[in-house]
Amino acid sequence: MKKFRIVPLSREYAQQIRASRRDDFGHEVIEQVARGKGPCRVSLKAFSVGEDKRLLLSHSPFGIDNAFNQPGPIFIHAADVEQYADVHRFPPEIKADKENFPLSLIGYSTSQKMVFAKLVGDADVDELIPEIFAENPYVAYLHARNAEACCFICRIERA
Repeated sequence: MKKFRIVPLSREYAQQIRASRRDDFGHEVIEQVARGKGPCRVSLKAFSVGEDKRLLLSHSPFGIDNAFNQPGPIFIHAADVEQYADVHRFPPEIKADKENFPLSLIGYSTSQKMVFAKLVGDADVDELIPEIFAENPYVAYLHARNAEACCFICRIERA
């Protein structure tokens, strides 16, 4: 039974950013060689440090403009990449690398109010997500974020 669905940034959104070289806030997108592992918010795979070219942009993963809007910096591959497709499983590359990708899960209501927060730590994120949804009916969706940098990684919806 599929209990959740991972929602990466879409390939179409990334193509729009690459073409315009502007983010949703009108800021110029910065291209650079990867100095960190990322991840790319489209493929949800780590960057190869010193090799991959990535784009830095401002992004808000929310649809409602309110106090919880939390825009921030994210990275996508400079080149076209496949959108993450194994959507009923948390990205294994991120899950396996707790040193570079310490995770927190933030829960939001349907009105986009933050109503839940949990550090993943050593827990299995694929087991933790369904537990959170089962125990917290007021959580409409989750955001996976880097627990140290606080940047958005992906959205997680109930399946």
